[in-house]
Amino acid sequence: MIQSMTGYGKSVLQLPTKKVTIEIKTLNSKNLDLNVRIPSYYKEKELAVRKKLASGLVRGKIDFSIYVEMTSDETTTVINKNVVSDYIQQLRNVLFTNDKEDVELLKMAVRMSDALKTEREELDENEWELINTSIDEALKETIQYRIDEAASLEEDFKLRILNIKKYLDEVHALDEERIKNVREKLQKSIADLKVEIDENRFEQELIYYLEKLDINEEKVRLVNHLEYFLQELDSEDSNGKKLGFIIQEIGREINTTGSKANFASMQKSVIQMKNELEKIKEQILNVL
Repeated sequence: MIQSMTGYGKSVLQLPTKKVTIEIKTLNSKNLDLNVRIPSYYKEKELAVRKKLASGLVRGKIDFSIYVEMTSDETTTVINKNVVSDYIQQLRNVLFTNDKEDVELLKMAVRMSDALKTEREELDENEWELINTSIDEALKETIQYRIDEAASLEEDFKLRILNIKKYLDEVHALDEERIKNVREKLQKSIADLKVEIDENRFEQELIYYLEKLDINEEKVRLVNHLEYFLQELDSEDSNGKKLGFIIQEIGREINTTGSKANFASMQKSVIQMKNELEKIKEQILNVL
């Protein structure tokens, strides 16, 4: 069973004072490219989160985010009264203003550094346990998304392989005619020269030449590679990199067959096989 590297998962957790939203987005990549964005008071758990994501998603460009929305009336940010009062007094001395203009001075003072202070929120382990469970839910949803996405890819791969087999059968059917055509072309060329030739020597050279153009080995190997690809596609430990290597071997056999074909009708079938293979190559990059 294959998995796509395109995935999405989301879970929302409502806590007494806040709403926590966990979001995972994944795209295809050759290696694991993990980007984690979490609030500062959960930073000590980042390494554990990274390990969990790497273990569950294995490969791909992964964006993981935790968004926190405060739902209570309480706030951790307070005005630093002493600092603001000192700023206002200094501004009065500089601008020589009176008490009536204190509102304007206050607007200026609260924009200055240290006018507001945020009390650091300590990590609540019980709260984190709930968030960790919510991360598992988002991760599970992402993996299921990947599996569902891969189902359509798998159907397309099987269709393309079936088409390549069909065109290979056409190549096989044309092979006898191709050999006959090559033999006739050589005989005609010799006849056009109007010279005496040793028939035995001619037959030996012809056999040698036809052996160079023989594609039976390529056809056998191509059939084996196609079957191996389908076998790996259905296996439990199927992975995109291995399937990619098999596709390279399939392409090599198709190219060799095309270079040896030397027959227009057969070349058409080879081009169709190449076309189907290119469509597989485009999609195989997105397989985990």
